[in-house]
Amino acid sequence: QVQLVESGGGLVQPGGSLRLSCAASGNIFSDNLMGWYRQAPGKQRELVARITIGGITHYADSVKGRFTISRDNAKNTVYLQMTALEPEDTAVYYCTLRWPGYDYWGQGTQVTVSS
Repeated sequence: QVQLVESGGGLVQPGGSLRLSCAASGNIFSDNLMGWYRQAPGKQRELVARITIGGITHYADSVKGRFTISRDNAKNTVYLQMTALEPEDTAVYYCTLRWPGYDYWGQGTQVTVSS
């Protein structure tokens, strides 16, 4: 069984920064993909960023230049450093861990950007 535990969400003012963390535990296949999705009220869940085991990254156009995804393979942990936050970034952020045939999700952490 694989578990993902997210942390780091909260309330931040526009222009501020937050860092999300997600620690995975359990039987984890070594060649995996970790990432972050988000879902705002009334909107579909969307990909924010993802990173391969080798460190290759992909970002949604809306967060390029503001968000940075990274991972610590020894700790099975993925991070999302968010800067220059905008009210439109308000959403529940979900961590994901995938390899062929398997797809795991965290419970979600709320990020609210408001003055």
